[in-house]
Amino acid sequence: MSRKVKNVNPLIKKIFEENDIQNIADAQDIMKNMFKDMVSLMLEAEMDETLGYSKYDRNTNIDNSRNGHNKKRVKTSLGEVLLDIPRDRESRFEPQVVPKYSRDISDIEDKVISMYGRGMSTTDINNHLEEIYGMSFSSTQISRITDKIMDEANQWKSRPLKSCYPFVFLDATHFNVKTNGRVINKAAYIIVGIDLDGKKDILSITVGENENSKFWLKELDLLRSRGVEEIFIASVDGLPGFKEAIKAIYPDTKIQRCIVHQIRNTLRFLNYKERKVFAKELKDVYRAHDAESGFNSLERLSNEYPEYSPALKSWYDNWNELSHFFEYPEEIRRIIYTTNIIESINSQFKKVSRSKAVFPTDDSLQKVLYLASKNMIKKWTQKIRGWEKILRMLMVIYPEKMDRYLN
Repeated sequence: MSRKVKNVNPLIKKIFEENDIQNIADAQDIMKNMFKDMVSLMLEAEMDETLGYSKYDRNTNIDNSRNGHNKKRVKTSLGEVLLDIPRDRESRFEPQVVPKYSRDISDIEDKVISMYGRGMSTTDINNHLEEIYGMSFSSTQISRITDKIMDEANQWKSRPLKSCYPFVFLDATHFNVKTNGRVINKAAYIIVGIDLDGKKDILSITVGENENSKFWLKELDLLRSRGVEEIFIASVDGLPGFKEAIKAIYPDTKIQRCIVHQIRNTLRFLNYKERKVFAKELKDVYRAHDAESGFNSLERLSNEYPEYSPALKSWYDNWNELSHFFEYPEEIRRIIYTTNIIESINSQFKKVSRSKAVFPTDDSLQKVLYLASKNMIKKWTQKIRGWEKILRMLMVIYPEKMDRYLN
């Protein structure tokens, strides 16, 4: 090919020119031949290790030796390749690169993606692959491999959803992301739903700027565009404007403010020694039989501990949203009074991101969160405990809506 190719790796350019590559098919053939040669070198190295001597070692004090090759056609990410598998006279050789009964060695990229999704750093991934396969991958190569998951992640983010989720939980967790040469604290907006079959699912994860109600408004609108028509109860943290954002899209949805978040915010006003006693006193508020009894307990606390008025002020300010769960039977209260269902997910996200103090891009964070979500969702095979009873309760509380979405 006569055209000059600029800004190309010198080795690639040399291969390109020496093999007179004219089209994509030519390039693929060259890549397959190179892949075959690389695997052959790896197999020969494995045989050296099995026998304890190299191919051209003339040492005769041996009890085993090479015995030619077997042909084996295997599937790779480049298509089918015919390999020469070395064999030994005593049949001890058990290749790891091309396992004995395997006809498919195209999953190295899948392994990279799987390790990345479990929080392994690019260095750890490279060390692992080098140890098992004898292959070395740079951080850039690993990033390019994992970039392939972005199309899948974007499709997942826009997939159609069910029309009704009785319970939805909204929260955000924060990560450090490099943006325009600066490290920015960014929020991952997470929405989890429980459907009418009692199965929980991560409906959405979106990386954006620090948590605010305008961003949540946008996320809820996207949820509606993906088919979610009805949410009975939304459990949220104490972000200002959260209620207005939800009501703008789902005006009939009841808002339940997370009791656990509320307790934590209250205890911030107390010193360490006081917290344990006061946390016990607060149980009379949120474990009361009904909203009236809970409010009476709140009044009692205010009278008995006037010095804690600043700590209790937000209970009064947000009582309507804090007390909604009193309207429901105990089985439903246990589901909606806290966003712990998301906090459990957040802890998994923090676990898999532990090796990355700062993410280089939004996409790199999105990839890790999506892959971690896939691993979690695979394990969510069981419905919520006691769901049949909860469903009967929902039929009584929301008869028209349940008839519409169950039929």
